Amino acid sequence: MKIYIGADHRGYALKEKIAKWLYEMEYEFTDLGAVNLDPKDDYTKYATEVASLVSKDSESLGVLICGSGVGVEVIANKFDGIRAFIGKDVRQVKAGRIEDDANVLTIAADYTTEKEAKAMLISFLESRFSAKERYKRRLSDISKIEANN
Repeated sequence: MKIYIGADHRGYALKEKIAKWLYEMEYEFTDLGAVNLDPKDDYTKYATEVASLVSKDSESLGVLICGSGVGVEVIANKFDGIRAFIGKDVRQVKAGRIEDDANVLTIAADYTTEKEAKAMLISFLESRFSAKERYKRRLSDISKIEANN
């Protein structure tokens, strides 16, 4: 499984921690930036790059970080096949993966501790879609909506 990560200036420090954790956990990942702290950068660039790559590879996952988590979530969900959500806690993240096959976790750097972020990241990476019939039906409905918009 390939993981793509990205963050703007407000998420930069937490993204650097996440990259370190992914490396230590021996996950294959690509850091799409920001590569340095630039207070004038925009989350739209990083969210677009991560979501674009995840949408082309159904076996990949994405992690996006900005101050509120909202901006990167909005951008990512503009891409067909992306099911991005803001992580709030471990149980919610696990449910997002199991029930909704969420493939992009967004994190609100301004409102999330490092400990919370790491726990959510682990939950996101270790949980798998359950493929229950009702969940597959819902994903099919989402695909139809994407195709008609």
